[in-house]
Amino acid sequence: MSPSAPQRGQRPHAHRTHGVFAISVAADMVRMEVQNLRVYERRGLLTPDRTSGGTRLYSQADIEVLHRIRDLLADGLNIAGIARVLELEAEVERLRARLAEADGNAAPGR
Repeated sequence: MSPSAPQRGQRPHAHRTHGVFAISVAADMVRMEVQNLRVYERRGLLTPDRTSGGTRLYSQADIEVLHRIRDLLADGLNIAGIARVLELEAEVERLRARLAEADGNAAPGR
């Protein structure tokens, strides 16, 4: 089994959303400063997991959000603009999932 494969009983995407990377590792992965990741969390752009001791743990999904934030910053958006883009992108994903579900539940022949 590969390291990224989900464990038995886990949802297939659970490994993507489980925090495993310390803040310094996450910052290195996306080539950002640690303090920037803390700012993005305070501004609600992402919510990493926390250990019982309060240490932030970033998931693969969090790393993807950080890459998206970096790209949007490079495009000239400010934090408020990035927050809005991320909200809209999440809404599009929710609507796509609902549409796919509705298409899957549609009666054959319609």
